[in-house]
Amino acid sequence: MRQKDQDEVIIHNDTLDLSIDELKGRQSVRATFRLPKQAIELLSVIASQLGIKQKSLFDQLVENISVLGRIAQEARNFAPGETERQQKTFVISRNSLVALDYIARQQGIPRDVLVEFSIRRLLPVIESELQKHEKRKILLKEMQDYLRQGQKILKRAADLIGKDEQLYQIIEQQVTLGERNAAMISSMIEKGRAMEEW
Repeated sequence: MRQKDQDEVIIHNDTLDLSIDELKGRQSVRATFRLPKQAIELLSVIASQLGIKQKSLFDQLVENISVLGRIAQEARNFAPGETERQQKTFVISRNSLVALDYIARQQGIPRDVLVEFSIRRLLPVIESELQKHEKRKILLKEMQDYLRQGQKILKRAADLIGKDEQLYQIIEQQVTLGERNAAMISSMIEKGRAMEEW
């Protein structure tokens, strides 16, 4: 085999081969933490709002060792107060659990505190989503006003030219499309109501 062909094989192997450790690192495991109720709810609400699984969100928050190290520095002087904590079992990747255990041991802080501070990183996300949610409610109200006007025009068209007229049918299609879109916006807003209670 020529040298160039050998190099191509090596490059090919470097990018496509997977190790057993990499595959096992993606395995799902169960891990239990004692966290404030607000942290548990925050993770749940954001996962639901963004339409992603809690496992995926949790893994994104904790699997990066360098980010966890910085979070641990912030959490170093934190002393959990009287906040009521409850046990919560999460399904996470083995890599995430290994990263949490490693940084908690290395930095000498409880793993639960590390998880809590990682989840706190979602606070700006929920604030941003709440602002969008409030704007969606305003736009839905305006959309509903627009629809009422469209329905009046549709009724007026029926009275003036009749329902068999092509113009009536065009207006009816427009109103029907608006109703469908308003229902979709309403559904988005309903989904976001959990954030209001958080």
